[in-house]
Amino acid sequence: MKAARLLGVVELPGTEISASTARAYARDLLTRSGYRRLDDVELLLTELVANSVTHSASGRRDGGRITVEVTATHDRVYVTVTDEGGPGPLPVVPAQGNGLAESGRGLWLVRELSSAWGWQDEPAGRTVWFAVASTPETVTAAGRPC
Repeated sequence: MKAARLLGVVELPGTEISASTARAYARDLLTRSGYRRLDDVELLLTELVANSVTHSASGRRDGGRITVEVTATHDRVYVTVTDEGGPGPLPVVPAQGNGLAESGRGLWLVRELSSAWGWQDEPAGRTVWFAVASTPETVTAAGRPC
């Protein structure tokens, strides 16, 4: 198995606009690297950055920061979102998505559309990551064929 290749890292402010900035950044990185069908990666990254802005110290304090890292192997794209954490509980995934709810779907989508995901608390914050099955020609969620 080939080692992961770092495609890029960006540090963003803990503000709402960072979700769309992160999405555009990842789309550009992956497109330049030959990946296509980026919808799932963009959606999941948007959800994680929005969660960081809403639920972490990164979004609650002036000058808060969020870091996005995108790496790839021969068969996966990995995205990590690191924020400044907070006093709240660990991430919770609802048993099922509620299509009518206005919030609470982010981690459910990450669980359902990624091939793997997880989180880690660290002294400086929290990192949430996901992996999406991929090749340089396509990016598909949960190993679904194109």
